[in-house]
Amino acid sequence: MKYLTQAQKHMYENDGYLAPVDIFSNDEIAELRKALEAAEATHGDRLRGPGRNNPHLVLPVLDSITHETRILDAVEDLIGHDILVSSTTLFIKEPSSDGFISWHQDARYVHMEPYNWVTAWLAISDVDEENGCMYMMPGTQNEGMKPHEDTYDENNALTRGQTILDIDVSAAKPVELRAGQISFHHPLIIHGSGPNRSNRRRIGFAIQSYIGGDVEQKIGQIHVQQARGDKAQNHVMIPRLNGEMQSEDMARRDAANEALGKVFYHGAKKIGRY
Repeated sequence: MKYLTQAQKHMYENDGYLAPVDIFSNDEIAELRKALEAAEATHGDRLRGPGRNNPHLVLPVLDSITHETRILDAVEDLIGHDILVSSTTLFIKEPSSDGFISWHQDARYVHMEPYNWVTAWLAISDVDEENGCMYMMPGTQNEGMKPHEDTYDENNALTRGQTILDIDVSAAKPVELRAGQISFHHPLIIHGSGPNRSNRRRIGFAIQSYIGGDVEQKIGQIHVQQARGDKAQNHVMIPRLNGEMQSEDMARRDAANEALGKVFYHGAKKIGRY
């Protein structure tokens, strides 16, 4: 084990998720948040809506998080040494806002197999039940794929508003994190999050996902970076960025988002906002 304890690895294998895991110190995460919010202030709408997809390809602060050694050490404990970065998303809920994420499984529309991949979700602000933390349904990663319905709800941050209907979520557990802590979850675990009812920003950065070298994209191609190791399947390999919001990097991000959109919206009746 490089970073996780045996007990932490057991929690992930048993429950389908692991939280909380300490990564950044208070001072480190404060600096990272400062850099992110400075970039938001500078670039405005270019970092809102669809601009929050694959932002690690255009912002050095998020590139540094994505390739952080401590996170990769933990990921290696879960999926092995060959690690690719397939995509990232900024999940930000403003104070007193209605945005939410419905109950879903990541694997439903991602079409990557085998399921040797993991989503890492970093809290850049404190995250709790009041400001819209994630909830996980432990053990549901062992129940197979569930039917989802595309709702296209305007407040749902998922591409299609994909939702598992008529499920008993009484066993769901809140994933509360201090700023600088991270959670990891399995592609098949059922999870979601509610709106932000607080007067604080809820800032999360999700690497969706770190994938093993044996993982294939079954219906298209995705654009990935090599984080560790040297194995890749049917993916387009791209380099790390050159600087903040550089034209060449933005073109790569746009191409990556277009390819990923074709995967997410495969067979969809319409295209959502994200």
